[in-house]
Amino acid sequence: MADQSKPLLIKRYASRRLYNTETSDYVTLDDIAQFIRDGREVQVVDLKSGDDLTKQYLLQIIADHESQGDSVLPVNVLTDLVRSYATGVHSTVPHFLSVSFDMLRESQSMMMENFTNPMAAVPGFEAVKAQQEAFMKAMTGVWAGNEATAEPGSEPPQPSTDELEEIRRQLADLQSRLAELGG
Repeated sequence: MADQSKPLLIKRYASRRLYNTETSDYVTLDDIAQFIRDGREVQVVDLKSGDDLTKQYLLQIIADHESQGDSVLPVNVLTDLVRSYATGVHSTVPHFLSVSFDMLRESQSMMMENFTNPMAAVPGFEAVKAQQEAFMKAMTGVWAGNEATAEPGSEPPQPSTDELEEIRRQLADLQSRLAELGG
């Protein structure tokens, strides 16, 4: 099994063919793009010189997608990138782009988390959830404990008045907290 923490090493031969060193087979630009979409880091190195060609191939993948109609980069952004090379501002552009993409990834991650659990975005949700879990654990423990001592075929004993009052108090507390969170 390949070490997913290290970049996948792709060697470019003099014939311009790309060789996947992990699977010992030739790959295409589309294969490299798929590795990246799958979350894998990739490094492309010239076999003879040892030069790192990763940027060149990543730019080629982007150019191919852009020319096939899978346009992600608006013309004004591409124009600004070209201008940044001529103005001397290019030293800040990589940092800006890196920070922007980090923020985009973080936003997407938070959106997916909220999509799978919409209540996670509600302030105090974790505290209420922990309280509910403790409540359910206590309740199942009370009933499980009573059932363990019950005789086979007999009715399970009912919670005592004190237990019922405690349950009601906890339920009222949870309802008031949920009402506060709801607004």
